[in-house]
Amino acid sequence: MRSSKEAVVSKSLGSTVLGWFVVKEEDEDEAKTQEPDNAVEARLKKSPPPQPEEDAPPSLRLRGGDLPPVAAGAPHAADMFDKVYRAAHITPEAQERVDRARALLESLPADTPKDTRKQIVEASMKAFNIPLDEIIETAAEEIQALEAFIQHGERHTQSVLVDANNQIESLAAKINEIKKLMELQVRTQQGVVRATNEQKLRVQKVLEFFGHEAVARVVEQSPKLVQPR
Repeated sequence: MRSSKEAVVSKSLGSTVLGWFVVKEEDEDEAKTQEPDNAVEARLKKSPPPQPEEDAPPSLRLRGGDLPPVAAGAPHAADMFDKVYRAAHITPEAQERVDRARALLESLPADTPKDTRKQIVEASMKAFNIPLDEIIETAAEEIQALEAFIQHGERHTQSVLVDANNQIESLAAKINEIKKLMELQVRTQQGVVRATNEQKLRVQKVLEFFGHEAVARVVEQSPKLVQPR
């Protein structure tokens, strides 16, 4: 019977994002190449909030103050992962052992048989008195820390989306209020115009009584009146 750790290791990325072996799923990668225009709204509605950091296992907690910022538009700094590893309390010496093993693997020809590569790496590490179990443990710690960093970013992103959505809803409500004010103002002005024109017609009866010539003469002589245009 497999242990719980072995069960986790055997799973792919699709079934567990905390597994140490990442299996690339082509279909999923292609589907994510281009997200629809409403991807933010869809994500906000459908994605469950990430696990609170205080509820995460101790090995997955990172010191947030020491982590690289996950701000919108922030570039990926060269030392980003070094900060992640430091936040996970992985020493530079331990990182160097993993880096040395990885560099050795990458230097070998791609067609080198797996067993041969394993023998070369194991022999090289033993020559430098580097215990293989320490390399494995640190590599697993790094994967664990990187996943914790992803979750840290997801929590921040979800917070930004929720806050932005709240602002959008607030602005939308204000826009609706302004539109209602505009419509009300137009209707009010239309009512004023109708009432004022009716009043003008009532006053106009007085002018019509005296006649156009008398009105024209008074308007021309009066400093208070101007010729209508």
